[in-house]
Amino acid sequence: MRTLEDIDVDGRRVLVRVDFNVPLHDGEITDDTRIRAALPTIEWLREHGARLLLTSHLGRPKDREPQFSLAPVAQRLGELLSTDVPLAPDLDDVPDGDVVMLENIRFEPGETKNDPELAT
Repeated sequence: MRTLEDIDVDGRRVLVRVDFNVPLHDGEITDDTRIRAALPTIEWLREHGARLLLTSHLGRPKDREPQFSLAPVAQRLGELLSTDVPLAPDLDDVPDGDVVMLENIRFEPGETKNDPELAT
């Protein structure tokens, strides 16, 4: 079975599906365990030259409800990594960077419908 160590990621953009469905209260993360659990993989990829594009969901939004934004998660991840983690508002506006987080993937209509167009 292949592992991360078997893949040359240097200089490549790597899409990583992470589980950042963290508990929030009044827009503040109350438990960052899931973010911390992803750190070894994120740090390994960064150390090996990958440019990371992180994607996750948060809650079960019906639309682009602000309380389900991943902005607090991007901020906390940036604190843990000691770097800025910009939040891309949608799939059409992804900045280049060391670590970029996509806004809540469930904001994309095709995510809960398993739409193959979402992957292109």
